[in-house]
Amino acid sequence: MASEPSTQSRVMFQAGDKTEEPAHRKLGKLTVKYNRKDLQRRLDIEEWIDGQLHLLFDCEEEEIPELEIDIDELLELTGEGQRTRLQELLQECEKPKEDFINGLLYRIKGLRKMSGPLKK
Repeated sequence: MASEPSTQSRVMFQAGDKTEEPAHRKLGKLTVKYNRKDLQRRLDIEEWIDGQLHLLFDCEEEEIPELEIDIDELLELTGEGQRTRLQELLQECEKPKEDFINGLLYRIKGLRKMSGPLKK
């Protein structure tokens, strides 16, 4: 069959609707409401949290206990409230967790709470 060019499948593309906005314009609108630097900082913090949880629980991602550290929830609390909430979330962890808690509290200083659809 491969030797017969007339029987081969073809993929056809149609021109897109001209009324759609290009992807970069949508991104531009997003970064007007949510500063791109703030979004990147938040992403970096979330990646740091993920890596630290792997170290704290000393296991693969699938084996980490169900744990959700909500940055926005922490930002609503006072300094001691943040520390207490993190200790509650990490109570199953047998390793020392003070370095993780101190590191996270340091990283979220000055971070603003996100509102609306981008929040998990």
